[in-house]
Amino acid sequence: MRGEERESFFVEDDIRFIDSIGYDHIRLPVDEEQMWDEQGNKEPEAFSLLHKALTIAAEYNLRVIVDLHIIRSHYFNNKVRPLWTDPAEQDKFVALWRDLSAELSKYPNHMVAYELLNEAVSDDPEEWNNLVDRTVKAIRETEPERKVVIGSNMWQSVRTFDELKVPAGDTNIILSFHFYEPFVLTHHQTSWTALKPYTGPVKYPGQLIDTADLKQYGEAVYQEFMNYDLHFTPDSIDSLLQEPLAFAREHNLPLYCGEWGCYKSVDNEDMLRWYADVRQKFAKYDIPWTNWDYKGSFGIVSREGELYQDLIKVLLAEE
Repeated sequence: MRGEERESFFVEDDIRFIDSIGYDHIRLPVDEEQMWDEQGNKEPEAFSLLHKALTIAAEYNLRVIVDLHIIRSHYFNNKVRPLWTDPAEQDKFVALWRDLSAELSKYPNHMVAYELLNEAVSDDPEEWNNLVDRTVKAIRETEPERKVVIGSNMWQSVRTFDELKVPAGDTNIILSFHFYEPFVLTHHQTSWTALKPYTGPVKYPGQLIDTADLKQYGEAVYQEFMNYDLHFTPDSIDSLLQEPLAFAREHNLPLYCGEWGCYKSVDNEDMLRWYADVRQKFAKYDIPWTNWDYKGSFGIVSREGELYQDLIKVLLAEE
């Protein structure tokens, strides 16, 4: 996406709408290939759009997390991720954040935060821990009080906080997880997952899928689904949140859910019931959140501009 298409995708009307329905902040993804050319030079138009978005958000008193979402050496769904195998790519990653910090340091600390990387996926969690430590040190050279959002390894899972290390003594860190549990519900029929072949119903709460029905799709599909939770209730949500909550308490740091959402292929009532239950658990534990995404297949607005009013009502309902 470039030129007029990129410029018109997210504009002041979007920010005004986000503010009007009750959100207090935006998680704003930026991708390396949009922001820098292959030689590492900043793309002036892209940075101009980023500054424009931050300026308008501030006018509406909306805080922003600038999320380095996809980089050339790492995309969470790619099998090959050079970020973990090539020291030059790790140097480049730190350099990207030096660039972003230099560009964004003028914004008040209470209005703009930095998220190091969306959904780090490393077979060795120490590789992510080491890169976190190195990158935070680089940012702290000029911005000691900027809030830095750090996610857990393996898609920011709630299950991997026992492997996460954060810079000791740094109180300006926000811990982040993503929540797409149960996966067979939230990613039902998604084209980019191994769940795609199953087109039968998924229900929530309770038994999500009839295993007898599942077997009709063949042994390979059946065995794939056996890797996931097929029985899920509000208590399951509560249980899964305990590990990140304990880690946050241990380190005296705030905990944040940077993504959660459900693909709109399941029954609408089941989907809304799941949203309501997850939101209730976040409220119970005082976990702030941003849903994924704004304008897209998980969003509150379709790419054609249709508002999903029932979903908005559930997400922004008063406690």
